[in-house]
Amino acid sequence: MTLNYANRMDNIRASEIRELLKLTQRPEVISFAGGLPAPELFPVEEYKKVTAEVLDKDGTIALQYGPTEGYLPLREQIVKRMAKVHVNVTPDDILITSGSQQGLDFSAKIFINPGDIILCESPSYLGAINAFRAYEPNFLEIDTDDEGMIMEDLEEALANNENVKFIYVIPDFQNPSGRTWSTERRKRLVELANKYNVAIVEDNPYGELRFEGEILPAVKHYDTEGRVIFLGTFSKIFCPGLRVGWVAAEKGVLNKFNLAKQGADLQSSTISQMEIAKFLEMYDIEEHIEKLKVVYKKRRDLMMKAMEEEFPKEVKFTYPKGGLFTWVVLPEHMNAREIAVKALEQNVAFVPGGSFFPNGGHENTFRANYSNMNEERIVEGIKRLGKVLKETMYLKETV
Repeated sequence: MTLNYANRMDNIRASEIRELLKLTQRPEVISFAGGLPAPELFPVEEYKKVTAEVLDKDGTIALQYGPTEGYLPLREQIVKRMAKVHVNVTPDDILITSGSQQGLDFSAKIFINPGDIILCESPSYLGAINAFRAYEPNFLEIDTDDEGMIMEDLEEALANNENVKFIYVIPDFQNPSGRTWSTERRKRLVELANKYNVAIVEDNPYGELRFEGEILPAVKHYDTEGRVIFLGTFSKIFCPGLRVGWVAAEKGVLNKFNLAKQGADLQSSTISQMEIAKFLEMYDIEEHIEKLKVVYKKRRDLMMKAMEEEFPKEVKFTYPKGGLFTWVVLPEHMNAREIAVKALEQNVAFVPGGSFFPNGGHENTFRANYSNMNEERIVEGIKRLGKVLKETMYLKETV
């Protein structure tokens, strides 16, 4: 049977991360591949009580349709979360989405016509690239360093391209690099967006998972004209399976997202929203986040130490101050996809880095996650991976 699919389907590819996760379901695989929180830290027992409370008191409401913009008590709680990243909003500035991934899809749906330009960090989040691709944009990658996007390169791209619709950024513990933008770069980003009249999509799933120092103001903190669209989520600070995120934006912009939401799925899960709101009422989520940070920091430290000891000295990697990932750069003659196959033979998985560059190249890179595996498996996995890297490097050098 031959069916006539839309042309946009030619641009949509299977997520390399999601495909890898299928392989890593095998219990013997030590996986550094997904951006998965530690499941042993999920508040299962507390959540049982929360669910019972919601169903006992408001079961008929929880199982009914709700407003597109989301459950008001949850939006009121999100206002408090936004204050942590120094952004002042009201519940009317918030739209609940099915994870922040839906916010990414809506961003492209709202702004992008075929051939329009999205400016993004190089590298950038694979899930965003895949979501945007369906709307047939062109990507311009802006080089980054340890302080974020290089502003001179960003301004050059803005000055020389008329149909840039938005700049997509992950300023805190970036996926995949783990880097964090300086406050100076954040301010300059807003200044340039104002000057060239483009939107900014700020993706912030990890900002509260800072191990060292103070939480930095979000890019939206510096927004003077209502052009920054902030995407938040409960996936990394609470439970990803609930699929609850949010968009915070100026009312005129948020109305566009509301219309996109109505057309996509009418609303996010009523019961999930009510359960999260009830959890935030009954328990201290700040205490829960602190537990996450203690565990993730320990795992980061172990991974960094193991990499220093086990990886060849020619291999470089970032030292994130929070979040879930480190970014590994191999010598240019090495190919991370080939190494990933060899690593899987040793029951170790990671995500090759080429997919994080929308225009290709950079196959000598990969992303490693430290939040999901326990300490013993992190050390053993890095030992195995270090052995594969050394063997591959030796073979390449002797050919």
